[in-house]
Amino acid sequence: MDPAKVQAVIDWPVPKSRVELQRFLGFANFYRRFIRNFGQVAAPLTALTSVKTCFKWSVSAQGAFDPLKNRFTSAPILVTPDVSRQFVVEVDASEVGVGAILSQRSLSDDKVHPCAYFSHRLSPSERNYDVGNRELLAIRLALGEWRQWLEGATVPFVVWTDHRNLEYIRSAKRLNARQARWALFFARFEFVISYRPGSKNTKPDALSRLFSSSVASTDPEGILPEGRVVGLTVWGIERQVKQALTHTPSPRACPRNLLFVPVPTRLAVLQWAHSAKLAGHPGVRGTLASIRQRFWWPTREHDTRRFVAACSVCAQTKSGNSPPAGRLRPLPIPSRPWSHIALDFVTGLPSSAGKTVILTVVDRFSKAAHFIPLAKLPSAKETAQIIIENVFRIHGLPSDVVSDRGPQFTSQFWREFCRLIGASVSLSSGFHPQSNGQAERANQTIGRILRSLSFRNPASWSEQLPWAEYAHNSLPSSATGLSPFQSSLGYQPPLFSSQFAESSVPSAQAFVQRCERTWKRVRSALCRYRTQTVRAANKRRTKSPRYCRGQRVWLSTQNLPLKTASRKLTPRFIGPFRISRVINPVAVRLLLPRYLRRVHPVFHVSCIKPVLRAPARLPPPPPPSLSRAHPSTGSVEFWTCVLGAVVTSTS
Repeated sequence: MDPAKVQAVIDWPVPKSRVELQRFLGFANFYRRFIRNFGQVAAPLTALTSVKTCFKWSVSAQGAFDPLKNRFTSAPILVTPDVSRQFVVEVDASEVGVGAILSQRSLSDDKVHPCAYFSHRLSPSERNYDVGNRELLAIRLALGEWRQWLEGATVPFVVWTDHRNLEYIRSAKRLNARQARWALFFARFEFVISYRPGSKNTKPDALSRLFSSSVASTDPEGILPEGRVVGLTVWGIERQVKQALTHTPSPRACPRNLLFVPVPTRLAVLQWAHSAKLAGHPGVRGTLASIRQRFWWPTREHDTRRFVAACSVCAQTKSGNSPPAGRLRPLPIPSRPWSHIALDFVTGLPSSAGKTVILTVVDRFSKAAHFIPLAKLPSAKETAQIIIENVFRIHGLPSDVVSDRGPQFTSQFWREFCRLIGASVSLSSGFHPQSNGQAERANQTIGRILRSLSFRNPASWSEQLPWAEYAHNSLPSSATGLSPFQSSLGYQPPLFSSQFAESSVPSAQAFVQRCERTWKRVRSALCRYRTQTVRAANKRRTKSPRYCRGQRVWLSTQNLPLKTASRKLTPRFIGPFRISRVINPVAVRLLLPRYLRRVHPVFHVSCIKPVLRAPARLPPPPPPSLSRAHPSTGSVEFWTCVLGAVVTSTS
């Protein structure tokens, strides 16, 4: 065997810690079946891995370490490469290096034996690669190292990697410049990239981490040498205030241990106490705490509140803890059954007789519902056909249809279909399903009933659905006090034969009169219930600000499909965006940029908040004989104030 092919193992450094020793033994365990009495040979090394003993390299450990390295680089572990049989290339990359092993299955024992080892320390620029490019670099270097065997192999070889995304790299349509160069090199080989979990890819992983200690030792030292202490002596803002005091005397009301802040430097003090790295954008209380330690002026509390409220960084990164904005704005109450309906889908159900979806259709007047099982989510055309067969055929054409913004209901076909039947389309605002609360509530009810009826056999839910629908329509509604059957038909279907005579209708005119009396009773109950609901809901909500066209607002990112590295570190609000139209007191339409073109631009006021203007300058303190006046609002939208600090180092 060429010594260069096994140099990565021959030069394996002596482990200096328990972790490095465990890494070596993890590499060795994969070849223990080829080494006679492996447990006895490696016993001194295994004893050092125990946390009960102190890690101290000994002569016996060195006596076990060297023989193991020699056995890894000689027969019977190593085999001579044969280009007529399939190769296996195992690769891995760490933060400091890459490792690879070239293997083949031996004809003598039908076991995978290594042919050569490879290890490479990454350069500083290569360490800046992301994980995917480092793993791809490992493949590139391994194929380049063993190209004399792999390029001429008659059988396509396999590359094992613990980075799953590389399985699709050869079919990717978009590559950067570096990946494109490597793709031209890969075209010379016939191979397949396969994924292997990291727990099974420890052999090349150990080779890739051989340089961890050497790279750590060559890292640049810190800015300050050891034994030095950084002492903060004078803040630049304090010096700035003292310079301003040479032109403005301090008033008598200023405490002796505090500095009076003249008007020109108050914004600078607020910026230092709130936006400096030492402060980290605290709230009003935290900002005031920093100011009170050294500075004073008559209106500092009021000025601090205005400053923090207008901070654009806080507006984007902090979540509000106040109740959601926007008073409850209920939908209008219909005058008869099935004139106003609401639609929604229940998905994520197990397959039951080929059905996986339920279409919920709710009458907003009587609260009656139809639950229609479907094989899959239908298209807009299929939804229209289902509604005709199951709703319109029985109850007639509605005048309004409420739904969410699913693709079935936002399509041009659905809008045209509703226009032809004379029904208006009422879609919920963006990320505000409460607009379709009737259907959402019915979904909860049908889910509860189906769980009760089919909890022993969830796949039988489609058989229980008719019984669940009857149970929903026959029980009294909390809004009307009557069952949906009674609210829509004018009578309650009898459950016992003895009730048939009592429920018989003497004439059609009497039936119509009974229905009209019932509908008036239902509408009166709905009006009372709406008043109670609005009063109860508004206790947990706040009145939204009055928005106008052209006003700038922040938009919540809670439901936006943003592509970010970390959702936890994503700003809570983005923008600002301008309002193009005020649809009603609780819904506005925004002018969104192109990267949000897939998001519907109509939002509930609970998803936005206004952009507050920052004061251009703070007013002077009021004279002693007058009451304090509120500062006026300025027009400047942001400040740029760079404050420095003088630091010294002492031995």
